[in-house]
Amino acid sequence: MDKFTKLTGIAAPMPLVNIDTDMIIPKQFLKTIQRSGLGKNLFDEMRYTQDGAEIADFVLNKEPYRKAEIIIAGDNFGCGSSREHAPWALLDFGIRCVISTSFADIFYNNCFKNGILPIVMPQEVVDVLMEDARKGGNARMVVDLEAQTVSTSDGQSFAFSVDPFRKHCLLNGLDDIGLTLEKATAIDSFEAKAKTLRPWI
Repeated sequence: MDKFTKLTGIAAPMPLVNIDTDMIIPKQFLKTIQRSGLGKNLFDEMRYTQDGAEIADFVLNKEPYRKAEIIIAGDNFGCGSSREHAPWALLDFGIRCVISTSFADIFYNNCFKNGILPIVMPQEVVDVLMEDARKGGNARMVVDLEAQTVSTSDGQSFAFSVDPFRKHCLLNGLDDIGLTLEKATAIDSFEAKAKTLRPWI
């Protein structure tokens, strides 16, 4: 998993509330267990017509938001089913951070496990960030995980909270497998000892 330290990037404004996981990645794309390749189908039914043409007024089909790395979203982002394909699709598109007033619990947890930082902010702060995101490509937002701040293009800075353990994992690029591998020496020692004590196993 890639480390998340400080992100400077374009933020896409998505003021819709209750953006659910089926909107993020529709059910017909859940057949794969590969984490890559889902970005092209992110928000598929909102981005494309039934014959595959782009819907021009959808934010991620517009410049400069095609290269967005941050989403500023409406309330209750990631609600619906628990599909982990939703953060996979976001990450494969290039999204590393989503900011909203609230998230569905399972989606929120899945984001951290996949290298995406979900940030909960008060409505008045989200409103400021949403307006800044609407400025387009010249408005680069800065998300500093170590300092736990989000800064707008004109220098306004807002603090956010994050669980210390989850912060540690993101800063060091540790998913569940990475956390286990941190204990590799202890695991090897235990297995060697067990082999000596119980050679018949």
